[in-house]
Amino acid sequence: MPKLRRLSGKEVCQILTTQGFVNVRQKGSHIIMQKTEKSTTITVPVPDHRELKTGTLLGIIRQAGVSRTLFESA
Repeated sequence: MPKLRRLSGKEVCQILTTQGFVNVRQKGSHIIMQKTEKSTTITVPVPDHRELKTGTLLGIIRQAGVSRTLFESA
């Protein structure tokens, strides 16, 4: 399994935006991204840090329900 890239919060938001998420608001250092599907809304908070820890990134991937390969190094 390839390693996850070291990404900033803004880079993660850009990747989530390509997957249909929208920046709803920002409170302090957390950006709230949302995606509406049929009758459900997926809300994912993303810390606006220079570099996210691996566990934090894995949690964001899990909550968003997107493919891990989008965040892996080439």
